[in-house]
Amino acid sequence: MEEKKRLGTWKVRCLESEKKLKGRIVDLEADYDGLKEKNGGLDLELEDLKGCIIQEHINGFQKDLRQATFFYKDIDASDARFGVNKDVVDGEVVSEARSSLEETPANMAEESNANIDEVVVVEDADEGKT
Repeated sequence: MEEKKRLGTWKVRCLESEKKLKGRIVDLEADYDGLKEKNGGLDLELEDLKGCIIQEHINGFQKDLRQATFFYKDIDASDARFGVNKDVVDGEVVSEARSSLEETPANMAEESNANIDEVVVVEDADEGKT
C-alpha cells in the first residue's frame, strides 16, 4: 500500500516536471525565433559592409593610380598590367594570392621597419623644381 502511494506521488511529480519542461521548451523556441529574426538582419548588414570595404579598397587603388600618373607623367595608369589584385614582390609583379602565400612573419616584420621619419622630395619634371 505504501509502495502504491509512493509510486503515485512519483508519477504526479514526473507529470508536473514534464508540464514545466514543455512550457520551458515553448519559451525557448520563441526566444530562439526572435534571436534568429534579429540576427538575420545582421547577416545582411555584414554582407553590405563587406561590399563597402571592398569598394573602398578599389577606390583607394584608383586614387593611387591617379596620383602616380600625376607625379610620374610617363606612367600610363590605364595599362592592363596595373591591377588591384597584383603586388610587387622581389622586383616582380605577381598576383595577390601568390604574394600573400609568400608572406611570412619574418618578412612582415622586416617590412614594418620602415623609416617613417624620412622626408620625400618630389621634383617637378617639367620645371626641375622641388
